[in-house]
Amino acid sequence: MHSSELISEGINLMLFGMGFVFVFLTLLVFVTGFMSSTVNKLVKPAPEVTNKPAPVSASAAGNQDELIAVMTAAVHKYRSGR
Repeated sequence: MHSSELISEGINLMLFGMGFVFVFLTLLVFVTGFMSSTVNKLVKPAPEVTNKPAPVSASAAGNQDELIAVMTAAVHKYRSGR
C-alpha cells in the first residue's frame, strides 16, 4: 500500500465518521424537540409561585434568635474538632 492510498483511506474514514456524527446529532436535536413538545402537551404546567416574605410576628422573631444561637453553637463545636 502506498502512502497516498493510506491517506486517501484515512480521509474517507474521517469524512464518513464526521458525517455519521453530524447526522446523529441532527436527529438527536429533532427527537429531543419532538419529545419536549409532546411532554408539554401532556403535562399541565405547574402553578406560578410568588416569593412573598411571610409576615414576622414577635414569637417568630424570638424563635429566630434561638435558632441563630443553636446554629452558632453547632458551628463552633464543629470547628473546634467535636
